[in-house]
Amino acid sequence: MNSDQEKGRAKGLGGFERYLTLWVGLCIVLGVAIGQLFPAFPELLSRFEYSQVSIPVAILIWLMIYPMMVQIDFSSIVEAGKQKKAITLASIVNWMIKPFTMFFFAWFFLKIVFAPWISDGLATEYIAGAILLGAAPCTAMVFVWSYLTKGDPAYTLVQVAIDDLVLLFLFAPIVMFLLGLSDILVPYDTIILSVVLYILIPLIAGYFSRRYLIRTKGMEWFEGVFLRKLGGLTMYGLLLTLIILFSFQGEVILGNPLHILLIAVPLIIQTFFVFSLSYNAARLIKIKHSVAGPAALISSSNFFELAVAAAISLFGLTSGAALATVVGVLVEVPVMLILVRIVNRTKHLFAT
Repeated sequence: MNSDQEKGRAKGLGGFERYLTLWVGLCIVLGVAIGQLFPAFPELLSRFEYSQVSIPVAILIWLMIYPMMVQIDFSSIVEAGKQKKAITLASIVNWMIKPFTMFFFAWFFLKIVFAPWISDGLATEYIAGAILLGAAPCTAMVFVWSYLTKGDPAYTLVQVAIDDLVLLFLFAPIVMFLLGLSDILVPYDTIILSVVLYILIPLIAGYFSRRYLIRTKGMEWFEGVFLRKLGGLTMYGLLLTLIILFSFQGEVILGNPLHILLIAVPLIIQTFFVFSLSYNAARLIKIKHSVAGPAALISSSNFFELAVAAAISLFGLTSGAALATVVGVLVEVPVMLILVRIVNRTKHLFAT
């Protein structure tokens, strides 16, 4: 990405970037308030849901992802596939470390540290929800985090594609092992629909619109004008998504404030631990910053749509496991924005 693009992106985000945590907090409060004051709103949106995936939310996530997809020069995907160190590191963390550290932190805090406030049976259900969160890396929002850190879009796409493929084979065995279940019904329809909505559609749209605009307007206009105008689209999409998500979850959040705080502790610690492990390992093996950032952020974030769907399928809508996955949604965005800020402020520590 050239300097004009970087300046354009910075200009596009403007005050949002400086006060993003504040806007996120306000949108979470607004979403909860809308859900409580106007319950017909989430009820209406819930009609547009398929395989536990909200279509309105999917559209907004598409708007967030498109600005990154349209930047991908498809000739660079082959080169991104050669980032063997980054792909290997992220894959090891995602599938051999992350699910097990999530289990450990959830068990330690919910069964031991917070035992006086959580019954043993409920703690077990919360741990199950945490395991479902930790057993799969994010496939959608990570494009947003990568975009905000000026990450390599081609590498991000390649890593997410690999994770989606591995997910089809390892999600069930990992969850079965950690939960001690002899059988598990994997919601493959949720996985497939998420891949189509969050990867395939925006990728195709980005590819064809990029080709058309460059052919008709030229590369200079594409980078200097079009990409600059797209700068704020990701942020607006993110904030609107939060309002919708939390309009659905207001009743749960207000009804379980203490337990939500207690569940959030191991989830937050897990996220920072996995990020630190992956990001510092990337620095030690000399992975460039534009790849190290997305690699660490992919490992840190969770596929919460899949986790929520699996929790409802296995344990029921009102279960402790389902509540734990909702808390995962609650903490995901604020924590990931902190990590985005860390990535942006530590660029000087990496090779460019």
